[in-house]
Amino acid sequence: MLRAWAGLGALALLAGATGCAPAKPDPVPSDTGADPVVTIQVIDNRFEPSTVEIEAGQAVRWVFGGQADHDVVAEDGSFVSELMRSGEYVHVFDDPGEWAYDCSIHPEMTGTVVVSERG
Repeated sequence: MLRAWAGLGALALLAGATGCAPAKPDPVPSDTGADPVVTIQVIDNRFEPSTVEIEAGQAVRWVFGGQADHDVVAEDGSFVSELMRSGEYVHVFDDPGEWAYDCSIHPEMTGTVVVSERG
């Protein structure tokens, strides 16, 4: 009987540990009226190019294609696309800095938007 309780305890601990991943932030609507200066392809489990440079006030467009669903999720949650297989997402970067992002279901897919002062 003691073994049964120990086994149940281990299962409960395992179930709790697997639920510790942070939840994906709510999607941030695409800036559909913006005119992007850079396009990033989201295909074959990668962002191409993975790093882009723009000026403050400019927009980036992510174009989704391929066989798998992906999204774009900023490390700080400031931009978050819907999960999609095809389509596009646009975000305007108002502030200078480095904005790291990934795909919430493929965390090995990473990218960075480097935003400089408007020149």
